[in-house]
Amino acid sequence: MKWTLFTIGKPALTYAKAGVAEYEKRLSRHGGVELITFKEAGQEENSRRLLEASADCDLRLVLDERGHLPTTDELVVRVAAWEMDRCKRAAVLIGGADGHTEEVRRSADLVMALSKLTLQHELALVVFLEQLYRIGTVRRGEPYHR
Repeated sequence: MKWTLFTIGKPALTYAKAGVAEYEKRLSRHGGVELITFKEAGQEENSRRLLEASADCDLRLVLDERGHLPTTDELVVRVAAWEMDRCKRAAVLIGGADGHTEEVRRSADLVMALSKLTLQHELALVVFLEQLYRIGTVRRGEPYHR
């Protein structure tokens, strides 16, 4: 399955740039990931852009602190199920400072939280990329996940 992450705001903080680069490199060995960023433009416009950009994807996963808080093992099972359902391209939507509109949340196949805490969008991006890498290593039986 091809993962495309649509995010509001390009990583600017040093730790985020380094984390994104590291996980993009690691994920390149597992099929890669595409990162598409949009400039912050206010909640309504951000939502419109995210919905339009992800319209041709088979699956929409929206990161939102109000969403389901899965374990890594649950995500491994979900990803396997999506792939068995022949999902070819999954979109991950990461909002800006004002979060997502209700319309974006309603459009999701899964609204997922990474934590009960509200995370800054650059940190959420790095955390999600790490989880994608972890899911891949679990599914391949590699020793990264302990």
